[in-house]
Amino acid sequence: MALATLSIRVDEQDKKQFEAFCNSTGMNVSVAVNMFVKAVLREQRLPFTVQTDPFYSDENMERLRASIAQMEVTGGTIHEVL
Repeated sequence: MALATLSIRVDEQDKKQFEAFCNSTGMNVSVAVNMFVKAVLREQRLPFTVQTDPFYSDENMERLRASIAQMEVTGGTIHEVL
């Protein structure tokens, strides 16, 4: 089996945390990434659910913009925390 190199870019802190996780489970990053690749190929899907965050939907963004505009006009309402 010929091996190929796969280069990816990740946040430096995420990389450190991922390396620490891998080490704590007795594997290295290469083994973990290869496990991910094999799972994707075997299952023909990502081994986790990917979905959009409804917070960023056009409908919600418009609602937030309207709320902000209303607050800027009226000064907003202060709610007391009980």
